[in-house]
Amino acid sequence: MAQSATGSARARIAGVVTKDPGSEPVRKALVELIAENQSAGGNYTTVSGADGGFEITGILPGRYHLFVERTGYLELEKHRPRTEGRILSLTAGQELKDVTIHLQAAAVVRGRVVDEDGDPLPNAQVAVLRQTFTSGRYRMEQASAERTNDLGEYRLAGLPAGKYYVSVSPAPDFRSLIDTSSIDTHSPEKSATTYPTTYYPGTPDRAQAAPIQLHAGDDFPIDFSLTPSPSLSIRGSVVNVPARGSAVIMLQSRDFNLTMNGAEVHRDGSFVIRDVAPGSYTISATVEDSAVPLMARQALHVAGSSVDGLRLAPQPGAWVHGRLRIESKSGFVRIDPSQMFLVLHSVDGDDEGMGGFSAEAAFSNLAHVLPDGSFEWRNVPPGNYYAQLNAGPDLYLKGASAGGRDAEESAISVSGGTLVLDLVASANGGVVQGIVVDANGVPVPDAVVVAAPEARLRGRVDRYSKTISDQSGHFVLQGVRPGDYTLFAWESVEGEAYYNPDFLKASEGQGSALRVGEAEHKSVQLVAIPEVEDQQ
Repeated sequence: MAQSATGSARARIAGVVTKDPGSEPVRKALVELIAENQSAGGNYTTVSGADGGFEITGILPGRYHLFVERTGYLELEKHRPRTEGRILSLTAGQELKDVTIHLQAAAVVRGRVVDEDGDPLPNAQVAVLRQTFTSGRYRMEQASAERTNDLGEYRLAGLPAGKYYVSVSPAPDFRSLIDTSSIDTHSPEKSATTYPTTYYPGTPDRAQAAPIQLHAGDDFPIDFSLTPSPSLSIRGSVVNVPARGSAVIMLQSRDFNLTMNGAEVHRDGSFVIRDVAPGSYTISATVEDSAVPLMARQALHVAGSSVDGLRLAPQPGAWVHGRLRIESKSGFVRIDPSQMFLVLHSVDGDDEGMGGFSAEAAFSNLAHVLPDGSFEWRNVPPGNYYAQLNAGPDLYLKGASAGGRDAEESAISVSGGTLVLDLVASANGGVVQGIVVDANGVPVPDAVVVAAPEARLRGRVDRYSKTISDQSGHFVLQGVRPGDYTLFAWESVEGEAYYNPDFLKASEGQGSALRVGEAEHKSVQLVAIPEVEDQQ
């Protein structure tokens, strides 16, 4: 029916935005309704009135994310920020009234940074960090950062309640990037000192950093006094550089997923990176101006002393290309390339370290599928990978072969040259739907529902399916790859903690085992796992 264009077939929501704790109305809050399926739904916005009330009419039926924004406030689920919005499922003609949205005042961290003499340190970067689990590793994620002003002052606002670490790094020192060809890079480092990255309450060792606990509306003062310490450096050489080529060195933190420093390579292939803080890194060398881009990558750990004698040998990256076909009950069908991408993931969980090359030799692990089903990745660094299909909820990657060998269960090994992939996607995935309830049988909205694969596959993010329950506790997982799963439903999850095997193990007894067959529909009822304070 063509009813969707008529007013009677449209939905309506109305509610109020209030301050928590209490019920004081919040005016001028921006209310946004974003359709999950942009081709079938729409996006709608409004602003709350003086009484905190809001109304959105003429909404096309569908599933939506509801976001509310107001400067100085945050919408929360329990005490965590609601990053994916509240989920609403709206049917034709439905009127959803009395939607109450609670906002909490955001916290602030502020203070001053001075040197050993008490003088202000301008342009130092102060960062508020939180520990997360992504790409198979614990990392420090930057929640907010700001550079100090001329008085050494900083103020970081808009922080949700939670546990954080605070660090300060001195102003950038670009000495490593200055042409120092006249300097003997092989000579020992003179007793240079620098201001190291310092963590609250005043230690350069991240392992000794103390967390702070922020509550809603907190104004938390932290002052830093930085003391110079011996400067650490990384010295080494790059080999295999063509006569007319030039090499560039980049250092990327594995702890923070940030490019920290870089250096030019001198004519004899030597390089030095100065002012390196202790930590885990990926160091890369990229050769420019060569007929074929050359690159080298290596994991590196810097402890309490400088690194010397590092040797990097850039090699050509691989050309990985192939064709994707889509299988359905009627056979192979024509590909609709809109919003269809392939992602090449490192089996070792080191995706972040693969993009640190120069623009000329950059490797992007994202490939767009063309109308004829073809795709390619160029300059792929050596390593072991698997492919993930991002093409909406109805498709899953059913098969993969690399160089004629099956690679769906095993890794795709890349060692240079050319590798041809044959990928098959299927539109015959399973559908798992149901409802999430609490221990008393009451429906739980906004629960995080995850279908986790069997233990041997839990290192692969492409084998998970995830969704959020709507306002009635209902959920639907579409395009589920056939296999054995454990279904979990949590009241709230910090980040992507469900990719952490240790986190899943702690919840194992509270999940529901489920086997899903091709094109099979399953209905389940899940009991929500209550939120715990420290999920990681």
